[in-house]
Amino acid sequence: ILAKAPGVRVIDDRVKNYFPMPLEASGQDDVLAGRIRQDTSLTDGTGIAMFVCGDQIRKGAALNAIQIAEML
Repeated sequence: ILAKAPGVRVIDDRVKNYFPMPLEASGQDDVLAGRIRQDTSLTDGTGIAMFVCGDQIRKGAALNAIQIAEML
């Protein structure tokens, strides 16, 4: 599901120990997600734990403003 989501790039290579890092997300519009695991703290088995990082200035402010303007 995440791999098909617009604006999300999944980086989760357990063999090469390659996961998203905040520095890698810097300067990109995409949000990076990785280390995706089942969250065992929920007894019903529906929880998901993951590491997510993104450039807060680009995605959090600038790109978000553009996306809102495009919707208007």
